[in-house]
Amino acid sequence: MASLSLTHPLVMTTTPSAPTIRTPFPTKPNQPGFVRRLACKASDQGSNKKNPSKLDRRDMLIGLGGLYGVAGLTLDPLASATGPVQAPDLSKCHNLLDPPSEKLKDVKCCPPYSDKIVDFRPCQPPRTLRIRPAAQWMDPDDIAKYKKALALMKALPEDDPRSFVQQAKVHCAYCNGAYDQVNSGNDHYIQVHHSWLFFPFHRWYLYFYEKILGSLIDDPSFALPFWNWDHPSGYQIPSIFVDQTSPLYDVNRNPCHLPPTMVDLDYTAGEVSNPKPPVSEAQQVSINLSVMYRQMVSSAKIPLLFFGEPYKNGDCPDPGQGSIESMPHNTIHIWCGDNRRENWEDMGSFHSSGRDPLFYSHHANVDRMWNIWKSIPGAKRVDINDQDYLNSTFLFYDENAQLVRVRVGDSLDSKKLGYVYQEVDLPWLRSKPRPTKINQQKMLTKKTNNSASPPVKDPPPNNEDMNITPISRFPLTLSETVTIVVKRPEKSRSRYEKEFKEEVLVVSGIHYNIDKPVKFDIYINDEDDDAITGPQKAEFAGSFSTVAHKSKVGVQSCDQMKLNIGISDLLEDIGADDDDRVKVTLVPRSGIGKVTIEAIKIDYIA
Repeated sequence: MASLSLTHPLVMTTTPSAPTIRTPFPTKPNQPGFVRRLACKASDQGSNKKNPSKLDRRDMLIGLGGLYGVAGLTLDPLASATGPVQAPDLSKCHNLLDPPSEKLKDVKCCPPYSDKIVDFRPCQPPRTLRIRPAAQWMDPDDIAKYKKALALMKALPEDDPRSFVQQAKVHCAYCNGAYDQVNSGNDHYIQVHHSWLFFPFHRWYLYFYEKILGSLIDDPSFALPFWNWDHPSGYQIPSIFVDQTSPLYDVNRNPCHLPPTMVDLDYTAGEVSNPKPPVSEAQQVSINLSVMYRQMVSSAKIPLLFFGEPYKNGDCPDPGQGSIESMPHNTIHIWCGDNRRENWEDMGSFHSSGRDPLFYSHHANVDRMWNIWKSIPGAKRVDINDQDYLNSTFLFYDENAQLVRVRVGDSLDSKKLGYVYQEVDLPWLRSKPRPTKINQQKMLTKKTNNSASPPVKDPPPNNEDMNITPISRFPLTLSETVTIVVKRPEKSRSRYEKEFKEEVLVVSGIHYNIDKPVKFDIYINDEDDDAITGPQKAEFAGSFSTVAHKSKVGVQSCDQMKLNIGISDLLEDIGADDDDRVKVTLVPRSGIGKVTIEAIKIDYIA
């Protein structure tokens, strides 16, 4: 079937197509690094010289959920400076770079080196799928299994790639500049956050972590629990992680956020401007449900908004995060991190977050969001079909301490990797935020008079309205709350046009200090007629938030970070669908005066 041709570099299809495959590995026997690829259902023509009907173990390794073909470390000689991001060269891994503290200078994230690599080959999923359970409802036997498995993982020698220490280093290495891009023609490093690599990298990461744990207790059915922070019953840190005698416990957590404290999906840390007033438990539930509705439903109706910006070989790191990555993923990381420590370790910084067992259950729920997002009605909620995305690769050690190269394209369906998630109610689907009283009145008046509300006008040339920041002020440093009038390219679009193109607020050229948490909120046509603020009001468009991480020494930021927020539903909800222009208000929450923005505009993306 034909795929849609888009103005944006993401290429999507509403139904599976038959794309031309760009193979990232050598395909001919005489090419260096050639891998003998074996079908999942191998024929009886084996390579065992004594018994041709059997396959020699040196020619293949079979793992639960996939089959590996043996490969050398030789990189693809056909690779160029463009195309998919390639698995890193482990021989060139270097220590943590540009740490914000002298204490971190000697932090080493590099895994044990191996020149024996196998390629993951997808097989048919097992007849019985592993069911990842919600942590708050785990069976006592399953809790005991998890504790035993993690205790055994922590007892492994530190240099064993399956050990807990090494598993934590996986995240540190891929997220803090320890790996350079391969054959990119520049000195950019690999960063798996803030782009379309975010979801598939972490899915593979948990896949091997879970398989290692299962193998240590000889239980292939072992399933990693998920922290169900999108449901009121899971708003507290699960009890299995707070027992100080358990291997699941981590001392480096915010002591003020232990149970019975409820998680704040809209959390702000560090230097705070416009702090939120204390809220009741009922209000916190409302905030959390509103965040989930906005980030999963109204602001993430197309793949670009959910997954994040494209990130290819040779590209600058950090092009732009998707909705769930920004919030609640990042905000929960900060909420859990120990605010008594300089860098908010463990969860509050990417170099250390893998040291907390809670991290893996947090990311299991993030991974679950990928499955749920595709199940929400709407033909545009589909996986990315760009070949550079599908053929991007990573390296992980498996349960046999074997180094495995994996493709993004083999991770799109969790069932093919052998697991699903326990079904839990999704109350946030029924938690659409309400507009302010003023905008409700505008909508009522429009409906009664059957006419459009007065459009927002440009600020007067002499800047009489000092509450409006003129476009000429860009680049803009967020040292205080500012409001900008932004022109809409189109208005009063038909239902068909709205289905075909999503209206997107684009905040581009975001400069910020990556070694500290940063957050700012965005509102549209917020009249501020009441005390309610935050995600509960329909005028709240979304947030830009980050977790502290590192960059490569001597490499400056490419200053191309974008924040894309879908606003088609929001404009309808607040009665601004007929306006020529809208007021966009930016509210800095943390990192005051340390965030600069190059431009703001409204665009339409198919």
